[in-house]
Amino acid sequence: MTPFGQRMRQLRAERKVSLKTMADEIGVSSSYLSALEHGRRGTPSWLTLQRIIAYFNVIWDDAEELQRLAERSHPRVVVDTAGLDPAATELAHLIADKIGRLGPKSLRDIKKAVLDAARRDGAA
Repeated sequence: MTPFGQRMRQLRAERKVSLKTMADEIGVSSSYLSALEHGRRGTPSWLTLQRIIAYFNVIWDDAEELQRLAERSHPRVVVDTAGLDPAATELAHLIADKIGRLGPKSLRDIKKAVLDAARRDGAA
């Protein structure tokens, strides 16, 4: 599941809406929405994202959060390390190899460590 899919499922659950009902309302198939939630489809198109935002009737910060989550929820991530320190390439490969074996706590800890290091190094 992607961060966008997780949030969309949460919004559906809060409003007690089925995939089929939502899909019918925004003009897509329920299998497409299911694939979005489970990370088997990439980022929704701009139009589909706007329909989802309108469907849930979210505004301002919540709409921006959905857009941000959608942008960061494509299940296939490409990391270009060309021109970076060789350690960056090594790290990218290590993460690609091991990420499937990490639990939620480890993932949160790594995310925090990366963000802290970026702030410290002036890159955030």
